[in-house]
Amino acid sequence: MRRKLLPYLLLMPTYVIIVLFIYLPAYDSFYSSFFKVSVFGNRRIFVGIQNYLSLFTDKDYLASVRFTLIYTLSTVVISIFLSFFIALLLDQKVPGSRIYRTLVFAPYAVSHAVAGALWGFLLNPVVGHVNYLTRIFFGIQTQWLTTRPFAAYSLIFASIWKTLPFNIIFYLAALQGISSEVIEASIIDGTNSWTRVWKIIFPLVSPITFYLVIMSIISSTFQSFAIIDVMTKGGPGGYTTNMIYKLFMDGFRFQKTGLAAAENVILFFVMIIITVFYFVYGQKRVHYQ
Repeated sequence: MRRKLLPYLLLMPTYVIIVLFIYLPAYDSFYSSFFKVSVFGNRRIFVGIQNYLSLFTDKDYLASVRFTLIYTLSTVVISIFLSFFIALLLDQKVPGSRIYRTLVFAPYAVSHAVAGALWGFLLNPVVGHVNYLTRIFFGIQTQWLTTRPFAAYSLIFASIWKTLPFNIIFYLAALQGISSEVIEASIIDGTNSWTRVWKIIFPLVSPITFYLVIMSIISSTFQSFAIIDVMTKGGPGGYTTNMIYKLFMDGFRFQKTGLAAAENVILFFVMIIITVFYFVYGQKRVHYQ
């Protein structure tokens, strides 16, 4: 009897943490999304699905959805392909390859908030190094964080810089796991480097690509808050406000807890749909070694 109960007792702290910090907040979000808090915050008013209807007729929220799609798609696509090619270069047996790998992996140790602060300083119009270099070489000076569309470009670039090391680590491990016999056979068959990369190597690392796409979507959607808050604060004029930052603004700045809960539920279902769709249809194209 003790042996049967021991595993459950050991897992009990984990269950408690999951219930307190995942299931209960999720339930509260679902429940609160059907209510509207009074002006003075002293009572809840049941409004049904009115919060959801208000969101889909709110031009600011629709703008945040549009920016989320652009921001996520750009970050995921560029970071996946760029990290794959960098991993190919790092996989080459050249002198000093370990030093190059260490330098490339360094941004992974930096938090999103620190990454945002770093790029906010580099892109500063007065003392930033980026404007200093563009002024010397091209004679131009740009307000990177306060003008359109450069604010979006800055966020995308900073997010890619932060995401690259994570992707490169996994791609490099996958490349080192490919059998050298496969590569040698393709060379004997006379395939050129471009064909070998896209027809042989990239399909062989498709399980890693499958995993990284999901992780990159989650990162771009949910972990982008710190970078946006530090660099642009959703500006100029809400131009760089994505869904997670809009949720923060409505929930904490404007105290619209009902709308914020509805936005949270929408994000929850969006991630469920993306994950299920990719696991059902994406796995059919995944090739395992």
